[in-house]
Amino acid sequence: MYDYLIVGAGLYGAVFAREAARAGKKCLVIDKRDHIAGNIYTQEVEGIQVHRYGAHIFHTNNRQVWEYLGQFAEFNRYTNSPVANYKGEIYNMPFNMNTFNKLWGVITPAQAQAKIQEQRAAAGITEPKNLEEQAISLVGTDIYEKLVKGYTEKQWGRPCNQLPAFIIKRLPVRFIYDNNYFNALYQGIPVGGYTAMVQRMLEGIEVRLGQDYLADKAGWDAQAERVVYTGPIDAYFGSCYGPLEYRSVRFETEVLDMPNYQGNAVVNYTDAETPYTRIIEHKHFEFGTQPKTVISREYSAEWKPGEEPYYPVNDEKNGKLYARYKALADREEKTIFGGRLGEYKYYDMDKVVEVALAKAARALG
Repeated sequence: MYDYLIVGAGLYGAVFAREAARAGKKCLVIDKRDHIAGNIYTQEVEGIQVHRYGAHIFHTNNRQVWEYLGQFAEFNRYTNSPVANYKGEIYNMPFNMNTFNKLWGVITPAQAQAKIQEQRAAAGITEPKNLEEQAISLVGTDIYEKLVKGYTEKQWGRPCNQLPAFIIKRLPVRFIYDNNYFNALYQGIPVGGYTAMVQRMLEGIEVRLGQDYLADKAGWDAQAERVVYTGPIDAYFGSCYGPLEYRSVRFETEVLDMPNYQGNAVVNYTDAETPYTRIIEHKHFEFGTQPKTVISREYSAEWKPGEEPYYPVNDEKNGKLYARYKALADREEKTIFGGRLGEYKYYDMDKVVEVALAKAARALG
């Protein structure tokens, strides 16, 4: 009945479906949730586009990807400039001259560099063996203790000295007075939210929601020539080698009868005592002027079956386990595995689009 069955109506599935439809292929998109757009789903509350599954700020240096999404949405000029709250002290992020001035009273880049170098030397780390050592070797002990350690351990549910060093190899440190976190050439939020963008991508394509592919895999497979699967790769194979580990996220969202709660879209709570990792105030993503505001407290947790897996735990143990599932996936001639769960990889949104476009180009030939 269909050329392609696309399992998952998130960003990867929507891009692939759009390209397949443009190539004249008949597609069916299914999703076990009751909505499209996956984890970038936005829902209007009090006139505010609420990011139901956490903050999603689009940023890229890839002009092709930016122009591709520009077909389906107009992006505003939102620039990600989060702040960190450490026991009531406020620091700018990414770590920059504003941060260093608040920490140490330094004014010039040379003074900041000297301070960090002094702390690096005192730590005596030559080859970082874990995240803690990597962070100290990058930013020194003060920044690590106040702005990295507590947040990271809450996020991953593991001590920093038990996490691999590569997780923060890209830790942004800038010796300029600039609070632009991503520093990307193109950056913004779709006006009207991500759901409307994905809806335009799926126009004219059959979509069925509330459908669990794995509950009747054989039945669904029989309906299409090929399958694009964006769910967890281990679940696809019945977790035959054991389950991969994921981190999950829980949100407490509330409407507040005030126009402005925290003055910024994203505030990270970097001390260990505060149970949540951050508070999102959604209206600031679109420079909202509504009389009320909506905030979400974000709690990171270990994933359990039945919960939504958010991002993979890319440590050595899980990397080896994924390699075994990947070997099985490579032998599946009918199925294409894609996205953060299908490839067990933490993707930024622009990379999801880039990889989906490339995979679609190869498949559609």
